[in-house]
Amino acid sequence: MTAQAANFAFRIGSLMVMARLLGPTDFGLVGMVTAFTGVLNLFRDFGLSTATVQRENVTDDQISTLFWVNAAVGLLLAVFVLICAPLVVRIYHEPRLLGITVVISFAFLFNALGVQHSALLQRQLRFTALAIINVIALLASTVIAITIVELGFGYWGLVVMTVTLPFVTTVGVWIAAAWIPGRPRRGAGVRSLIRFGGTLTLNGLVMYVAYNMEKVLLGRFWGAEAIGLYGRAYQLVNVPTDNLNSSVGEVAFSALARVQNDPPRLRNYFLKGYSLVLSMTIPITIMGAFFAEDLIRIMLGPKWNAAVPIFRLLAPTILILAMINPLSWLMFSLGLVEKSLKIALVLAPIVMVGYLCGLHYGPKGVALGYSTVLVLWVIPHVAWSVHGTPVSLRDILVTIRQPLVSGMVAAVIALAVHHLCVPFMSALPRILIEGSALMAIYVFMLFYVMGQKEFYMGLLRGFRKRSPMEEEVLVPV
Repeated sequence: MTAQAANFAFRIGSLMVMARLLGPTDFGLVGMVTAFTGVLNLFRDFGLSTATVQRENVTDDQISTLFWVNAAVGLLLAVFVLICAPLVVRIYHEPRLLGITVVISFAFLFNALGVQHSALLQRQLRFTALAIINVIALLASTVIAITIVELGFGYWGLVVMTVTLPFVTTVGVWIAAAWIPGRPRRGAGVRSLIRFGGTLTLNGLVMYVAYNMEKVLLGRFWGAEAIGLYGRAYQLVNVPTDNLNSSVGEVAFSALARVQNDPPRLRNYFLKGYSLVLSMTIPITIMGAFFAEDLIRIMLGPKWNAAVPIFRLLAPTILILAMINPLSWLMFSLGLVEKSLKIALVLAPIVMVGYLCGLHYGPKGVALGYSTVLVLWVIPHVAWSVHGTPVSLRDILVTIRQPLVSGMVAAVIALAVHHLCVPFMSALPRILIEGSALMAIYVFMLFYVMGQKEFYMGLLRGFRKRSPMEEEVLVPV
């Protein structure tokens, strides 16, 4: 978990540095392009990395064939983005987007070339190696981006960072995996893997459109500054959720896939990972909802004050996504990709209606509509996702109850501390005191009042070990 924590810290640090060097318009220009190209990122993988990890047994010929499928798809996507660059300019009426789109197109090929190597590291449970590679790639790309900005090239620093990050990551996973792909072979038995990956990709496509179309609409109707403000607030909200879901999810999904035919162990493994994500997300949600002004001033700087109400309105989604996203570990490990797709096809229009209702009011209206529909949808989503699996809705509600009650008590006390500190302190010391009070009360409530100390300490010790599959780590819930 140490390497994953370092990865999270570097992501936050990178965001803080770049936000101080550049303004909302710079981020908005790149955001306009990535809102378009991001959907294509789903096809660079084609779900084949998840298929490789999920399959109980996979041959070298199969992995080699999948590597070349990924490479071909990545090359096609890069060419497609190059061809569509003038269209992006016409949609947004912004000529600067032509060069940005052309450069970002190369990221698709770099990403595709590392998909199967990364999947191999996940199958081998080498999560620390993956986290270290991610940290190195993020650090290298950030240093290059800062250098470019300091030389006076502005938003081009972000553009080059977008391409450098996957390039360095791919180099790292090739070195760590020490695997050279062979020639693609007919009859290697990859058809079922491609079918699994294709369904997974369609699922991801539907959800990507649902979660990102509002950025395209904001860019089209409200301009670069609006999407820059909304995009940074959205990124800050999603960094903790994405990082936790990624770092815990890599371990949990690999473990669940290995025990997919053992329902009691599957339930046990899933609830442990789910508990860890939720318990760590609740205090982050509270901080975002109650102390948005201090967080934005510290994280992004004073020129981003207009992002404060957007960030506060989006804060509830930190917890909602932490409740929803891990359910994919469960469904994908059991091969229930078609069920996941059906859920996505229902969720997507609900989310889109939410932010379309708020579009007339700009970024704040979009944030409010987005948060509202997710809050209303979360329980039906959880119930549908776990139906027919070894995990029940009651299991989920019991898992949520104790950290949620602890968080509510801690929030009341931390808010009182905030009001006492406001007249006397600047943002940094105030947030340190608020955050310390929040965490102290939260941990005290969770560990001692709720009696969960032994459970969570054992869980954290387990994740420090190399293999989450060790029986002594995964004691029953």
